Amino acid sequence: MADPIKVLLVDDHQVVRRGLRTFLEVQDDIEVVGEAADGAEGVALAGELRPDVVLMDVMMPVMDGVEALRRLREAGSTARVLIVTSFTERRTVVPALRAGAAGYVYKDIDPDALAGAIRSVHAGHVLLQPEVASALLSQEDVNTGQGRGGSLTEREREVLGLIADGRSNREIARALVLSEKTVKTHVSNILMKLDLADRTQAALWAVRHGVAG
Repeated sequence: MADPIKVLLVDDHQVVRRGLRTFLEVQDDIEVVGEAADGAEGVALAGELRPDVVLMDVMMPVMDGVEALRRLREAGSTARVLIVTSFTERRTVVPALRAGAAGYVYKDIDPDALAGAIRSVHAGHVLLQPEVASALLSQEDVNTGQGRGGSLTEREREVLGLIADGRSNREIARALVLSEKTVKTHVSNILMKLDLADRTQAALWAVRHGVAG
């Protein structure tokens, strides 16, 4: 049997942490390894406990979730961060994804769906609830890259589909029998042609335009 997914809970509300722990502890493949009440404590504990997945709120005292995400990346943490919050505004969603969040869900998510979300981001996928994707894909975002998909080569479309599946450059290289350097070039070309800023936007574009697998 595979090792359980190690999860760290970071939320300033004790009742939320308690509820999450109570539910997650009955999952055979998920283990809660620690809790933190703010972003700074979460970053410190992530360094000690090395969780696979961090469930992170956005608005917290001392250090908010977005800054905590940045600190985790600067520290070289490999943990996948799933934002679990009640804040739905685009101005909250976008900075979190820019900072490296692997997913963004709301606190009213069905418990079984949350467990599925943890498994999904742990497997390397980008996961957004439909409402979050809609917030990101506002009209200005939909127009970004609109109609430019035809400028992609067949190989670039293959790479884009694998980006949408959450694959790393190394995994894409292995799947398509290419060098990582070649994959990096394809990714750069995709972002340039579609006028997108990063891989998360590329993944969303691929889903929106039917390129994802």
